[in-house]
Amino acid sequence: MEPLSHRGLPRLSWIDTLYSNFSYGADDYDGEGNEEQKGPPEGSETMPYIDESPTMSPQLSARSQSSGDRISPTPPEGLAPGVEAGKGLEMRKLVLSGFLASEEIYINQLEALLLPMKPLKATATTSQPVLTIQQIETIFYKIQDIYEIHKEFYDNLCPKVQQWDSQVTMGHLFQKLASQLGVYKAFVDNYKVALETAEKCSQSNNQFQKISEELKVKGPKDSKDSHTSVTMEALLYKPIDRVTRSTLVLHDLLKHTPVDHPDYPLLQDALRISQNFLSSINEDIDPRRTAVTTPKGETRQLVKDGFLVEVSESSRKLRHVFLFTDVLLCAKLKKTSAGKHQQYDCKWYIPLADLVFPSPEESEASPQVHPFPDHELEDMKMKISTFKSEIQKEKANKGQSRAIERLKKKMFENEFLLLLNSPTIPFRIHNRNGKSYLFLLSSDYERSEWREAIQKLQKKDLQAFVLSSVELQVLTGSCFKLRTVHNIPVTSNKDDDESPGLYGFLHVIVHSAKGFKQSAHLYCTLEVDSFGYFVSKAKTRVFRDTTEPKWDEEFEIELEGSQSLRILCYEKCYDKTKVNKDNNEIVDKIMGKGQIQLDPQTVETKNWHTDVIEMNGIKVEFSMKFTSRDMSLKRTPSKKQTGVFGVKISVVTKRERSKVPYIVRQCVEEVEKRGIEEVGIYRISGVATDIQALKAVFDANNKDILLMLSDMDINAIAGTLKLYFRELPEPLLTDRLYPAFMEGIALSDPAAKENCMMHLLRSLPDPNLITFLFLLEHLKRVAEKEPINKMSLHNLATVFGPTLLRPSEVESKAHLTSAADIWSHDVMAQVQVLLYYLQHPPISFAELKRNTLYFSTDV
Repeated sequence: MEPLSHRGLPRLSWIDTLYSNFSYGADDYDGEGNEEQKGPPEGSETMPYIDESPTMSPQLSARSQSSGDRISPTPPEGLAPGVEAGKGLEMRKLVLSGFLASEEIYINQLEALLLPMKPLKATATTSQPVLTIQQIETIFYKIQDIYEIHKEFYDNLCPKVQQWDSQVTMGHLFQKLASQLGVYKAFVDNYKVALETAEKCSQSNNQFQKISEELKVKGPKDSKDSHTSVTMEALLYKPIDRVTRSTLVLHDLLKHTPVDHPDYPLLQDALRISQNFLSSINEDIDPRRTAVTTPKGETRQLVKDGFLVEVSESSRKLRHVFLFTDVLLCAKLKKTSAGKHQQYDCKWYIPLADLVFPSPEESEASPQVHPFPDHELEDMKMKISTFKSEIQKEKANKGQSRAIERLKKKMFENEFLLLLNSPTIPFRIHNRNGKSYLFLLSSDYERSEWREAIQKLQKKDLQAFVLSSVELQVLTGSCFKLRTVHNIPVTSNKDDDESPGLYGFLHVIVHSAKGFKQSAHLYCTLEVDSFGYFVSKAKTRVFRDTTEPKWDEEFEIELEGSQSLRILCYEKCYDKTKVNKDNNEIVDKIMGKGQIQLDPQTVETKNWHTDVIEMNGIKVEFSMKFTSRDMSLKRTPSKKQTGVFGVKISVVTKRERSKVPYIVRQCVEEVEKRGIEEVGIYRISGVATDIQALKAVFDANNKDILLMLSDMDINAIAGTLKLYFRELPEPLLTDRLYPAFMEGIALSDPAAKENCMMHLLRSLPDPNLITFLFLLEHLKRVAEKEPINKMSLHNLATVFGPTLLRPSEVESKAHLTSAADIWSHDVMAQVQVLLYYLQHPPISFAELKRNTLYFSTDV
């Protein structure tokens, strides 16, 4: 049984989500995107699992969702020696300040819970008691003790943080706090009984029900809100959540504490005690996490749930899928009238004993689903970015909350459509009785997670069964309380203080892997999230017949508000009989997979950061560093004018006595010869070291260029061509004409736009124009193979637009508030310019020049 936090949102965001009341979440829409009335959130499951992995500290251990794989912990001992004393101690202060603020909130929550206890005890001995002494002691068991422990801890820690000194010690305070965790053990043992007692008392006593539904929690000292209302059920969960947070803080403190600091051994000891405590607690809790009882009296537990796109009746429907220990249930939220609790409607279920996965070659072709055109998906992204920008501006100008809510709603509608229409990876399941179901996922990672979770449960002795209508009703009714994923994964569901993600370029080196039991042909792929779903961005070469592949390949991955990096390790299959009829691709076997959070503080440094990710016993070593969009998009002219990179295109063509630079002609020829059917050509990153090697050879005009090109991986050649255009000292379509291109593409009258866009081409210098037309025809030929290479004109415009148009100096960014705005406004317009020319009928250089003469005469 996996911890809750590993089967949906990370533990901390999960508990926060549970009690937040988002304006637009999954609860507002049914599976087809119809708006629904929001009902009040219900409580959590009876016995939550405490998360013992520090998921909020991305550099440290965390389990991947549902599979039980671990990202290996980077031990504090390894981190501490590298801590720069000044920066580390400053970070230490920041960590402590944040923890102190949350500790104050926690103490206020405990106080709110204790507030009704005294009057309840006072009435217990009267003739009209609200609760009996025994009921009071059961519900409020150990709360007073926990409160006193944390109050003492807070009172001792507060002055140390307020009167900060780099040598200040507080490890003994954390050590003492950890040594008192036995009180939490007693609280956890009683937690289920406390909840049940509180629920029964609420049902039988109106007075207690009113008290328990609206407890007042004091706001922090600096807060404008003096009080907030919280239910007793929510407050009773806080101590369980707190243990995890304290452990996370210990991890982060150790990370920023030098080894020779007197606190270091004390914090290590406190962390060891906390981790051991969490492990022992989880072993005790596990058997008692009961979801719902089957008629035979056996326990049925929820193992995993999440939102998936189902293809039903040839259209896409968003479903909430629940995997229990013996059954898979597919549901959608029912429409409900205002004020009523939300409920799920079961669309179908399959007992796991009857569930089978078809092998790729056995599965019949998918029912015809209308694929969403790429340009429409990109339009949605642009709208989402624009709405996001407008919301930020409204907030900055302290705009009306109604206007902000309207913008949020529009943003959610576009994000919902994007979520519904972007997934393309088929995940098919069969019922032995003949019915087949098809889901579409955005990543092989999710498909693998669901498959593994189901197959793990199928190893047990499972019996086939049929649920009666009453049993099905009870099971579906339990879904709302038990679910661990509460909101569909869109950014409009995020709190304002959550990270907006990273915009720029992530450089990743995949070094090597160990832990394979037998030799295989092995490769890795890299995925990052973008607009709520994951996209495959890079792929290593296949290392043949080995148990210890050493790739040492570097990739440059563009990030669009990304927060996570995934690494998937595959065994290459060369058996052409194993073709998936859903997408006509040979299915390779996933050997392992892992995910890490892209923490801006850790990633945004100039130095490489090396880490190891563990997956099913396999360890993959990799390094990464991040370059912000501002830094990475600067065009820097080459100091040596003898090469081709960073040198004006007119200088290169004049020196070569050519119309199109040699590097462009050779790379295009090689891609058309052997890469035009490569899936993701120009989108999948080539190996950075290979690209740099090709760059050096072209710059030196080496005689071995052709031989080297024929041996080189095709993605590296495609990457070299992109790099050439990106490093031009001014863009191919020139700095001078850039503003005019931006204005031309914005024209709404087709005739005026055509006139303007063709006039701009005529205005380009000849070498630029001839090279642009040459590249344009090449990209059109690549797009003709879209059914095989999955690269549409729009995909190619997205890749090449900024490369060919981005000016060498962005004159003013004063009107832009963030990197996200730069992406949404400038880059989208650059993509639209290139797309205009790609979708245009063939453009001839001679014809354009003839038109120049006519144009001149007319003037």
